Amino acid sequence: MKAIHVGLLGFGTVGRGTWDVLRRNQEEILRRAGRPIEINWIATRTLDRAREATRGVAGVNLANDPALVVRHPDVDIVCELIGGVDPARQLVLDAIEHGKHVVTANKALLAQHGTEIFAAAHAKGVMVGFEAAVAGGIPIIKALREGLTANRIEWIAGIINGTSNFILSEMRSRGASFETVLREAQALGYAEADPTFDVEGIDAAHKLAIMASIAFGVPMQFEKAYAEGITKLTREDIRYAEELGYRIKLIGLARRARDGIELRVHPTLIPAKRLIANVEGAMNAVLVKGDAVGATLYYGQGAGAEPTASAVIADLVDVTRMHTADPEHRVPHLAFRADRLSDLPFLPMAEVATSYYLRMRVEDQPGVLADIARILADRGISIDAMIQKEPSEGEAQTDIILLTHLCVEGRVVEAIRAIEALPTVAGQVTRIRLEALA
Repeated sequence: MKAIHVGLLGFGTVGRGTWDVLRRNQEEILRRAGRPIEINWIATRTLDRAREATRGVAGVNLANDPALVVRHPDVDIVCELIGGVDPARQLVLDAIEHGKHVVTANKALLAQHGTEIFAAAHAKGVMVGFEAAVAGGIPIIKALREGLTANRIEWIAGIINGTSNFILSEMRSRGASFETVLREAQALGYAEADPTFDVEGIDAAHKLAIMASIAFGVPMQFEKAYAEGITKLTREDIRYAEELGYRIKLIGLARRARDGIELRVHPTLIPAKRLIANVEGAMNAVLVKGDAVGATLYYGQGAGAEPTASAVIADLVDVTRMHTADPEHRVPHLAFRADRLSDLPFLPMAEVATSYYLRMRVEDQPGVLADIARILADRGISIDAMIQKEPSEGEAQTDIILLTHLCVEGRVVEAIRAIEALPTVAGQVTRIRLEALA
C-alpha cells in the first residue's frame, strides 16, 4: 500500500509536535486513514533540530529551501507550519500550482489571503486543510463545515486567544494589574516578547474571520473585522463586573443581523452563569448557535505543540481519505460551494446593536445622575442596572456604573461624548460591550 508523502515546512513547536504525534500514533492513524502517512521531506532553518529528531528514521530528507519541498515530485501534501504571511503565501500558492494538497495552521495567511488560496486550489482540484488555524486542538472547523451543515448558523462567540484569556483570568482571580500579569504570561511562555497580536485582538480577529466565512458562506474579509484588545481594562472594571454578575472575556463574535453580518473582537461582559464565562487560563472555547441544534459549545486547548499537531494530522488524514475522490464531491473549503458564496455586507461598528457597561468618575453632588440619565434617554438608551459607589473618606468624587439595554453603538458613542462634556464628570467614560449569549 503506497504511503501518502508529506513535505513539512517548518520544524518549530508545531512542526516538531506534528512529527512526534504522527510517529507515536502511526498505527492508529493508519487504521483511520487506510494508508500510511509519512513525512519524507522537512524544510527548516534549524536543520540540527530536525536531524536530531529524525535520526534513525529511513526515508526522511532535510532541506533549508522550502521551495525544493513544495515542488518535489514525491511530495503529495505540503504542510505549511512556518507562520506569517510572507513567504508562506507564495509557498502555498506554488504548492497548489504544482498539484499538491496543502495543510496549514496559518490563520493570518488564510484570514488575509484565503479567498485567493481557495480559488487557486479549486481551479487545480486540490484540497486545503486548515483545522489547526483556529482554536488549536478544538475541531471547530470540522464542526462548522460538516457537523452543523444542516443548520443556518445564527452566531458564533469564541474565546479564541489563550494569552488574553490567561491574563483576564489572573486579573480576576488575583486582582492583579494588566501589566503585572502580562509580564508573568511572557515569563511562562503564554505571551510573546511583542504581545500586540494577542492583547490587541488581532490574532482573535484572524480566527474569527475564518469561522465567519464558513458559518455564513461569505468570502474571507478580515479587513472588515473590528478588533479591540484588553490593554485598557482595569482591575476596577473586572471587580465591578463581578459585582453585577458578569465576567469580562475577550470575545470574537460573528452574528447575522438584519442588515448584514457583525464581525467583531472586543472585551465583553458575559453573565457569570454562562459556561463560556467560566473558561479560565489559556483555554479556548467556541459557542455556536444554529437554528436547528441550538447552542453548542466546543472547549479545549487552543495552542501548544501537540494540541495543534492533533488538528494538523486530522487534516492529513482527511486529505488522505479524499485524495482520489472527485473534486466536485469533496467538502468545499468554506462549507458552501464556491459558486454559491454570498455577498452579504459586514456591518460597521456604528450600526451594531448590543448592550453596554459604562463607568464614569463623577462629582458627588445632587443632580449628576439625572443629567446622565437625560443624555441617555434623549438618544433612546435605557438603563438596565446601576451601581453608585460611596465616595472614599475625604474624596469629593465617586464611580457610577451603568448597564444599558440593547442599543445602537453610534448612539452610545454620541452619549459618551455628551456625558464627558458635563462639568461634573471627570475624565473619560469607560465603555465595555455586554452580550447575554442566551
